[in-house]
Amino acid sequence: MPRRRRPKQTESLRDRLQAFARDVRSKAAALSPGTERDELLKKARLADTTSHLGEWANSPGLQPPK
Repeated sequence: MPRRRRPKQTESLRDRLQAFARDVRSKAAALSPGTERDELLKKARLADTTSHLGEWANSPGLQPPK
């Protein structure tokens, strides 16, 4: 069975998610109000939230259960 090729990521996941959110927001800004624009903005918000999960998980306020 051939081995699966895995590309090396040059940017962190957080940076890629933020770039995706920026691109989607710029596409949404070009559209008139409607369902397609709302879906793009929803994707951008989700990407922003996901990009901040690493910060939240590694924050000093988060403690393991005792």
